[in-house]
Amino acid sequence: MKRIIEIRWHGRGGQGAWTASELLAKAAVYEGRYIQSFPEFGPERMGAPVTAFTRISFEPIKLHCAIYNPDVVVVLDQTLMKTVPVAEGLSEDGKIVVNSKDSPLEIKQRLGVIDKVEVWTVPATEIAVKILRAPITSTAMLGAVARATGIVSLESIKRTVEERFRRDIAEKNFAVIEESYREARST
Repeated sequence: MKRIIEIRWHGRGGQGAWTASELLAKAAVYEGRYIQSFPEFGPERMGAPVTAFTRISFEPIKLHCAIYNPDVVVVLDQTLMKTVPVAEGLSEDGKIVVNSKDSPLEIKQRLGVIDKVEVWTVPATEIAVKILRAPITSTAMLGAVARATGIVSLESIKRTVEERFRRDIAEKNFAVIEESYREARST
């Protein structure tokens, strides 16, 4: 495994990109890793593009900047792919995880990414609406990222979610995570 895994999250204000980044980072702490999680946004309004970053390492992290060459890119809203260069800087053997009903091959072609890049898709919005009764995709994408990367266990994510949310909300969110984990598919 690489020394530092860098993940860049793309979403819209209010979708929970930073929340997902924080939950992933905290799950990694439970597995004895060093972490960073931070957003990049200004005075954006709800719905405006936002970016969040997660670094996970087995050694202390000395970098303190945005992630320009991520190992993993997570896209919470596929409409961002029309206006935001989400794959920019992605490592040549990187992974992209997209909230989409489209096939991973369709997303790969749409983004024009090289052959070594692995694309994962999951119908996160549908899963969230079915279980949460709301299109809150942050935890759904967390499940897909866990499956695509294997960077943290579902048990560590469950612990994090149980500590973050009240019991009934935690149970529903973990159900979303588990279903997204099962439904995520790759190229």
